[in-house]
Amino acid sequence: MTARIQVGGLKIATGLWQLVDERMLSGIGIKSKDFWSTFEKIVDDLTPINKALLEKRAHLQSQIDDWHLAHVGQAHDPDSYKAFLQEIGYLLPEGDDFYIETTHIDSEITDQAGPQLVVPVKNARFALNAANARWGSLYDALYGTDAISDAGGAEKGAIYNPVRGQKVIQFAKQHLDIVAPLEDKSHANGVRYFIDEGMLQLELNDGCITALVDPDKFVGYTGEWHAPSSILLKNNGLHVEIQIDSQDKIGQVDAAHVKDLLVEAAVTTIMDCEDSIAAVDSEDKIEVYRNWLGLMQGVLSETIVKNEQATIRTLADDRHYTAANGEVIILPGRSLLFVRNVGHFMTTDAVLNQDNEAIHEGILDGMITTLAAMHDLKGLHNGRANSRAGSVNIVKPKMHGPEEVAFTCELFNRIEDALQLERYTIKLGIMDEERRTTVNLKACIREAKHRVVFINTGFLDRTGDEIHTSMLAGPMVPKAEMKQSKWLKAYEDWNVDMGLACGLQGHAQIGKGMWAMPDEMAAMLAEKIAHPRAGANTAWVPSPNAAILHSTHYHLIDVKAYQNSIKQRARASIDDLLTLPLMQAPQGLTQEAIHKELDNNAQGILGYVVRWVDQGIGCSKVLDMNNVGLMEDRATLRISSQHIANWLVHGICTEEQVLLALKRMALIVDEQNSGDPLYDAMGPHFDGLAFKAACALIFEGKSQPSGYTEPLLHQYRIEAKARMN
Repeated sequence: MTARIQVGGLKIATGLWQLVDERMLSGIGIKSKDFWSTFEKIVDDLTPINKALLEKRAHLQSQIDDWHLAHVGQAHDPDSYKAFLQEIGYLLPEGDDFYIETTHIDSEITDQAGPQLVVPVKNARFALNAANARWGSLYDALYGTDAISDAGGAEKGAIYNPVRGQKVIQFAKQHLDIVAPLEDKSHANGVRYFIDEGMLQLELNDGCITALVDPDKFVGYTGEWHAPSSILLKNNGLHVEIQIDSQDKIGQVDAAHVKDLLVEAAVTTIMDCEDSIAAVDSEDKIEVYRNWLGLMQGVLSETIVKNEQATIRTLADDRHYTAANGEVIILPGRSLLFVRNVGHFMTTDAVLNQDNEAIHEGILDGMITTLAAMHDLKGLHNGRANSRAGSVNIVKPKMHGPEEVAFTCELFNRIEDALQLERYTIKLGIMDEERRTTVNLKACIREAKHRVVFINTGFLDRTGDEIHTSMLAGPMVPKAEMKQSKWLKAYEDWNVDMGLACGLQGHAQIGKGMWAMPDEMAAMLAEKIAHPRAGANTAWVPSPNAAILHSTHYHLIDVKAYQNSIKQRARASIDDLLTLPLMQAPQGLTQEAIHKELDNNAQGILGYVVRWVDQGIGCSKVLDMNNVGLMEDRATLRISSQHIANWLVHGICTEEQVLLALKRMALIVDEQNSGDPLYDAMGPHFDGLAFKAACALIFEGKSQPSGYTEPLLHQYRIEAKARMN
């Protein structure tokens, strides 16, 4: 039984009350009784609205299900379907043109295109690593990953391989030629960097002196002008620092004594309270809020033990340079931190209302994460500021259409009033991951035109909702074919088109989704350049190394120039967007193909769920059928479980086939995790909570609201925690 303190009509978990009263309210200038009384009023006023919005979701889904049932056996009529969606208020009028009016936006959002990390704030080590990933070693990221080929004797090993090292240096010098090209020859021909009359000069190996084609790309330096220890460059809004040290083991063998390139990488990071964490009760929520508070106060730390040596990891300090004119330049040492709250659907027992009901978790998240961020706003950050524009940047997931965006804005209004903040201090990131938001994206942005700083696309969650919304329309194409479907291309283009049409360029982020293979960096370097080319000024990456490597794409691509070109193209089609991804000839699907699809989905589900339920790990690297590590969170689970549920509904497979696939794959997952001492095997009895949860996600998938996985995951994780206690 959770210990609680009653304040007014609220019953607050004691640990949460203590965190708020003893740490969060300290120095803020708001009294405890005022904080909790205004929060209770917010809960009382907004809970009925929240519930009504969820009821509307369910009603619309019921109407869509009925429409598909009424047209069973008939060829899909897209015109009639579109008219029906308009009639029931699912597809709304687009409305007049407008530009967003958000102000006080951080320059990391307005001016800098670059990688974005998404990490579970519940894990302090991950949170610190991500916050400090604003800057990272290009040499280390290249040397330690497959971004550099092993060919020609360049294998990684226990000791430094100079052949591999030379490949790294060659890549880095070529990158410098892109970042800051020289008037003559390449950075690879340099032997000495120096500053002369405020200009960066490079002595070449033939004795000549050359300069930058664009002198403005030289920003500053450290050390002495005639023998700098670092050179700071800037290209397309991102910085690169050439580090020089003739005594370093790498610098000794480099003609110009360059020991590394320190690159600006994860410009922004989303600290996640949602899909990448397993927070099912008040104990978990307190840990989430405590870590976020530590980040906002600049004091979060974590003891890391490596090779039996303990070190304390803290937030990085800002970086200082001397400009060419002698002035001091200070650059942020940490990524600009967003926080992703949960959506409107789930409730939390961290606070009970006057009727003894768990309150909506999204309301609590908004209030508590903003309160914690006030330490940053008021300068109580120990010299490690986050938002220099004086904003709190909150990403809100899983909103369905403009009414729910408007509700979020009203929640933020109420929070600002309660915490005595200026209107529109809280900024909003709209995750375009639900179908009703996608088709009404312009109207959604309009509702938040004073707050919006971010929109993005996310293939997995969006596909999960695509399947669930059209569950009864027919069997969906296999997952691999889904990526080539007409609606998906339209979705990716539509998001950018709408963002640019609403004036997000230069004011907000237009983002693209995650690179899911953290060990496949060579493939990422080859493929993820497509995101800035698509007009996205940020895109998600799974690790600091991935952020470092993805940053090279933003030096190659001037995103604003690409966005200007995109503005001239024909806008994506709403009709393409509404094209259902149905199999044209499901009867032609072979049993072998069905077997393969079931195994692939089942393996991914089990590999993720077993850690979520048994260990409380919300984001992990899950090995696929080919033992390739995939970074998984609940979005992956949503698409896989909904896909099998859809095939079950339409008789493509049977429950027996699915259960056999789950048991087959459980044994494989057990083997893949055999080296984990904390892992509980699912086989051979298949009677554990994790296996049962995986089965429930599939067999009860059709009835889950919007196809969400949270209700069932929370149910089984709570039971698992109860058994541990």
